[in-house]
Amino acid sequence: MSWKRICASSDVPENTVKKFAVDDFNVIVVKSGEEFRVYPPMCPHMEESLDETAIIEGQTLTCSKHLWGWDVLTGQMQGLAERDLLSYETKCEDGDVMANIEAELLYEYGKEDDDDDDDFFD
Repeated sequence: MSWKRICASSDVPENTVKKFAVDDFNVIVVKSGEEFRVYPPMCPHMEESLDETAIIEGQTLTCSKHLWGWDVLTGQMQGLAERDLLSYETKCEDGDVMANIEAELLYEYGKEDDDDDDDFFD
């Protein structure tokens, strides 16, 4: 295991998403209530940066670009989402948000059907 400090817990206000650099890549920290979760920074759908597009309402994190949503605390799909969020094991220790990071978690893009969701919104 390789626990790494991501940020101070006070760096992330409730119901927000913030991006932080760890090693040579970025992660996002999501805070819901008193709970923190660490995820890869990109939406698993169309490579949108969740620190810019995410909206948290209740316990749902939604990418505002195409309305894919997930449970904030589990990363499990909700609503229109077709993939769960990848996640890093997360804990708080001495006022810091820590994540167990062995390697950068990446989504595979371009594996969807021939329909382009962007065409729907044009």
